Amino acid sequence: MRLLLLPLLAAALTAADFDIVVYGGTPGGVAAAIAAARQGRSVALIEYHRHLGGMTTSGLGKSDVETREAIGGLFREFTAKVRAHYAEAYGPGHENVKLSRDGYYYEPSVAQRVLDGMVAAESRLRVYTNHRLEEVIRQGNRLTGIRVRHRATGASMEFRGLVFIDGSYEGDLLAYAGARYRLGRESRAEFNELHAGVIYQDYETRTFLSGSTGEGDQRLTAYTYRLCLSTDPANSRVLNQPPPGYDRTRYLGYIDDWKAGRMGPPKVYKEGVGYFAPTFNTAVRAISIAELPNRKADINMNPRPLGFVFAEENQGYPEGSWEERERISQRIRELTLGLLYFLQNDEAIPAEHRAIARRYHLAKDEFTDNDNFPFQLYVREARRLAGLYTLTENDTILAPGSGRTKVHSDAVAAGEFPIDSFPARKREKGHEVALEGYIFMLDQLTRPYQIPYRIMVPEVVDGLLVPVAASTTHVAFSTVRLEPTWMALGQAAGVAAHLAMVQGRQPRAINVDELQREILAREQVITFFRDIDSRDPHYAALQYFGTKGFFADYEARSKDPIDDETARRWWRISRKTEAPAGPIGQWFTRPVRTRGEFCSALYELP
Repeated sequence: MRLLLLPLLAAALTAADFDIVVYGGTPGGVAAAIAAARQGRSVALIEYHRHLGGMTTSGLGKSDVETREAIGGLFREFTAKVRAHYAEAYGPGHENVKLSRDGYYYEPSVAQRVLDGMVAAESRLRVYTNHRLEEVIRQGNRLTGIRVRHRATGASMEFRGLVFIDGSYEGDLLAYAGARYRLGRESRAEFNELHAGVIYQDYETRTFLSGSTGEGDQRLTAYTYRLCLSTDPANSRVLNQPPPGYDRTRYLGYIDDWKAGRMGPPKVYKEGVGYFAPTFNTAVRAISIAELPNRKADINMNPRPLGFVFAEENQGYPEGSWEERERISQRIRELTLGLLYFLQNDEAIPAEHRAIARRYHLAKDEFTDNDNFPFQLYVREARRLAGLYTLTENDTILAPGSGRTKVHSDAVAAGEFPIDSFPARKREKGHEVALEGYIFMLDQLTRPYQIPYRIMVPEVVDGLLVPVAASTTHVAFSTVRLEPTWMALGQAAGVAAHLAMVQGRQPRAINVDELQREILAREQVITFFRDIDSRDPHYAALQYFGTKGFFADYEARSKDPIDDETARRWWRISRKTEAPAGPIGQWFTRPVRTRGEFCSALYELP
């Protein structure tokens, strides 16, 4: 990577000026670009692959959302459009509509169509796919331009902007711009995180196992591909031969797992985590299966078996050259196809198990320009920005003495998915329960939490926001790193970039209260409550004041009468002064009786 400081030498290349430049067409990057364009800004959206959408359009066919009410904005708009697609194409009562689960489950091609349509609807947004980042341009600490190269033609192009947004999974733009970042795992002591560092954990009981030292290291959670397979014979592309480099011995550990009884059903069944009863007690539990519309299935690689082949195969990827990344991606692709071939064909697999595996094949109508295979490697974690604030495990669990997680006055999104991290090491002698680094769905610990704006802002570099490779610890990243959450952060980044221009400030210095009000007006969620949702007329005001410390738990009690003590305390928190004399009803120009009405009246004051 190269960093250019002005003045620049003259160069023969195409140049373009935009208000806002987004590098990385992941769902987070797409959301940032759409949000900025809807604010009237000219936006360039640049993506390494030939397609936008990252994992959402590349095999991740089910949205990982445990608490739907915690994610709104553009993500909710996306799911509504997905559901509408299936209802319009097949009729509202069709099985495909039911299988889409209100638009949260979808075929990759449908997700592609919907996201592309949302992007195309923005006339001020220009898309540049198949480009890779080459160098950046800075004036002092401020990022002012980037140069990219078309991967097919080799043509270079320079993009100049007032604000840049890094929407890449890998944190490429932040690294090229010289922002400090983290890579690997923090120690348990660094941020006082219970699940940090080297960890062996029983995924059934969540208890720590021998060898859990909590020491930090540079290891990465495993990368995989997320497949979309078809059970329709007319739409199936059968693997009639193994992929290049196939070695059946790599997969024999799955046979050991089956024989040892490690492929049985879970002790506690949880909907939506890839449990598929027909594969219980078979070697086919090497993969996780979730049904999708049109006789298709979302296929994840199951991290529970000790034979899991993908750990450690991604070493060197985050900071590797473009060529090295392609080599690693190709190897993981071959391992993925090899596993599918092994389950379907190897004679060591019992015939009845092979029969189950042979129901699932590459879908002919998916990824038609990429040999029916997903284009995006599942980069679960790479570089992570070192920002103005570092989100930790402790931000995602109940705060001491409180009925909710830590309150952030600059919250711009809510997170809700349980801490969940794939293995970081292959099978080791003496460890016969779980692979090192595997933390499975800490849903008994993680609670809906607020995500502060500061995790997107670099310590020093100006003109840059980072909503995807954001400033978190390894453990916290495992709950932030979900596409719905990234879309929420991306939407906030796009609006923040616009406000930086309106306010004539660097992104780090914008008026965050104004940002919160802007995104709340667009149905974003920044504070989660159990007892209300967007149908409550005071929803925006309650969420806003949820970031100021009004509520000690997840109950807004919007319709409850407002008592004098609460009203005076809330006034002091919000106005930094004592409340007016007299009864509450005389503080405002309209009647105020309930907690919700009070918050709305307070929200409307200048």
